Amino acid sequence: MATQHNPGRRQSRSVRPVASERTRERLIEAAGEMFAELGFHHTTVRQICERAGANIAAVNYHFRDKTGLYTEVVRQSMRAAHLDAVRAAFDQNAPAEEIMRAVIKTRLESLRGLDLGDWHFRIFAHELAKPTPAIDVVVNEAIRPLYLRMCKLIGSLLGLSPDHQKTRLCAQSIIGQILFYAFARPVISRLSPDMKLTAARVDLIANHITEFSLAYLREARSRRGTRTKVDGKKK
Repeated sequence: MATQHNPGRRQSRSVRPVASERTRERLIEAAGEMFAELGFHHTTVRQICERAGANIAAVNYHFRDKTGLYTEVVRQSMRAAHLDAVRAAFDQNAPAEEIMRAVIKTRLESLRGLDLGDWHFRIFAHELAKPTPAIDVVVNEAIRPLYLRMCKLIGSLLGLSPDHQKTRLCAQSIIGQILFYAFARPVISRLSPDMKLTAARVDLIANHITEFSLAYLREARSRRGTRTKVDGKKK
């Protein structure tokens, strides 16, 4: 007997993965909005599902639990930060000082494009203010790799190892200058309106941070060289 094919059954099988993926995307978007608004601890799975128009079982199917869903939301926020462009700036074949200038400008550009009211940005604010287990994902997958590359770059300019205390202090100082222009926008707009992180000001701010930082790095390396020579003569 010939086997009868059912076109409708094949179509339903192909539609299921698409429908499932759409449900997953709706859950992430709804969860991002809810977590950004209320924070992880004050948001329930039921609230997320109601906003997404999904069944509670869909959270278990796609993410296992609320923590798994939140972790995926955090990953989506990291993708929105355009860190690939910063990695590319580190990868270029150029003198260390020029790489630093490119990294600083690229990071400022990526931060300039962020909307402080967007849930991707507010998720980070909640996570920093009241960390959840997802903070390890943020640090290990997004922050630490770039931080280590910054330490390696700065170490080469100082003539020190990437894990030297002075190297790490300098890396944190430079990163702090960059982040100030993103996170303190409401303050800067009132203190120095002409210094807001706008497209027209990115080059000015990037060049200032670069030259300000390099001036110290050059001086610190020079002092180390002088001290080494003096110590050598004493011996």
